[in-house]
Amino acid sequence: MGQGKSKEAGGGASSSSKGKDKDKGKGKGKDSKDKGKGKGKEDGGSSPAAASSTPSSAPAAAESSSKAASKDKDEDEEMDWDSPTLFSRGGAKVGVDDFELLKVIGKGSFGKVMLVRKKDDGMIYAMKVLRKEAIIARKQVAHTKAEKSILQKLNHPFIVKLNYAFQTEDKLYMVLDYINGGELFFHLKKEGKFSEERVRLYAAEIALALEHLHSLGIVYRDLKPENILLDSEGYICITDFGLSKEITPEEGTHTFCGTPEYLAPEVLKGQGHGCAVDWWSLGTLIYEMLTGLPPFYSQNINIMYQKILNGELRFPSSISPEAQSLLEGLLDRDPEKRMGVDTAAVKSHPFFAGLDWKKLYDKEIEAPFKPEVKSIDDTSQIDPMFTSEKAVDSLVEPSAINTTEVGFDGFTFVGESAMG
Repeated sequence: MGQGKSKEAGGGASSSSKGKDKDKGKGKGKDSKDKGKGKGKEDGGSSPAAASSTPSSAPAAAESSSKAASKDKDEDEEMDWDSPTLFSRGGAKVGVDDFELLKVIGKGSFGKVMLVRKKDDGMIYAMKVLRKEAIIARKQVAHTKAEKSILQKLNHPFIVKLNYAFQTEDKLYMVLDYINGGELFFHLKKEGKFSEERVRLYAAEIALALEHLHSLGIVYRDLKPENILLDSEGYICITDFGLSKEITPEEGTHTFCGTPEYLAPEVLKGQGHGCAVDWWSLGTLIYEMLTGLPPFYSQNINIMYQKILNGELRFPSSISPEAQSLLEGLLDRDPEKRMGVDTAAVKSHPFFAGLDWKKLYDKEIEAPFKPEVKSIDDTSQIDPMFTSEKAVDSLVEPSAINTTEVGFDGFTFVGESAMG
């Protein structure tokens, strides 16, 4: 969903370019990846920074997929919600009237994302607006609550920050950082591939973010170029936590979800999975940044699934031995042996030789590429099809669904930094 896309309306922190061209880079021809199709689990196909997906077919996964769906349905039905209310903490009350709506920066089937300015201090944010009736109708209440719950726990330089969350009778609002440098996908599509120096820093920043998430028992499950934003200084920011989940190492999770190109083998097999799936996705992403396409990509989704499960990992001559070694470790089909289970093994790998991880965390290493943005509210990296739309918080038409019967208790939130 644009800024911080999300499987519903978009995610909250930046822009996106769904409806993207079939060819990911120049000269890719018919084998090029169509990144604009089949991505969103609940996205509706029009969200820019958008959406997680649940593939419609996968070998050995149909049974676990239906089990996961019924489990999610039960979770939604068992929720005990209270009535809508504005959040109040320390005397601070926050509502939609506290923000000036500037531009639409993303849309999805559940709502939209708007660039906003807080009236009292002039701060710029991305406001994700979700329609309750759409969330309830699609049995996404538990997922939406989980997304907000996870976001409010996170504080990391390479992860989008949730500043406020509040609600009205008809809608939910999440106010996140606005990251104005555009999606990694946009830049990768434009350039075809990146240098190893640039990939090294992006990969290291993502690894630090994953380390933080996993330390909190959170599996991300949707790592891909569309869910990674660049800030004005060229550092990455992970957004869209619509498929993230808190798990225990002993139990893991069985939900069949993600984006086809980046799914780990254990997800396709329906055998249950844990945080190791994120390291597989990182390996896939690194390969894509170095070559322009994921390692097992095919336009035929079933062929692609078979390649993920059984295909040979091949490298073009342009990839260095160090990068090949890292990719072989991250793309190990055995999650128990996959590199990343021990984050120290990733950090000490020769591909990252000489990298000062502390300086990178503190953003003291200059990025090799900086997006061309002129101001904190610059929207030049966002598809004009969204920014040309008038920014209004539209009225919700009456519905047969009674949203007050499924209240969204615990949704309201004000971050510490937002409280001043």
